[in-house]
Amino acid sequence: MANAETKRLLITDLISAATIELHLRGRQRDDVLAELVDLIPEIADRSEARQTLLRALQEREHLHSTGIGDGVALPHARNALVGLVEKPVVVFGRHEAGIAYGAIDAQPAKLFFLLVTTTVAQHLGILARISRLVRDPKLRQNLTTADKAEKVLALIQEAEAKM
Repeated sequence: MANAETKRLLITDLISAATIELHLRGRQRDDVLAELVDLIPEIADRSEARQTLLRALQEREHLHSTGIGDGVALPHARNALVGLVEKPVVVFGRHEAGIAYGAIDAQPAKLFFLLVTTTVAQHLGILARISRLVRDPKLRQNLTTADKAEKVLALIQEAEAKM
């Protein structure tokens, strides 16, 4: 059972080339959040679902920024959003210049991992896993320079294999 749970929490099982954008264009936090939300295939044609998620993300950011420092932000709702998606989804986005995101180190966020889950346990487990991954400065640097979505996937898979 522990193996099944670990397998379920692999970021590489929750992210795909379709949920990666290497050229975010938004100039402000809410613009970038909207771009990230638009990358979720399961809700792409459900305007109400996209708006629900965007509001939940904005509410979470008003409580406290999800910018964790070192140019990384982990946008997520406070809790799992039941019924929004059928299975957890991770979206990765990169902003070349970075945007002000209220991180504790005051550095602009360039790397974004948006998380949408179906249960609180998944939410916490996946959030913890991403947090551990992005602690690695080499991974952060490589994600900053990756030229294709497939390279991002390979970098994350390699980093997860070392965990």
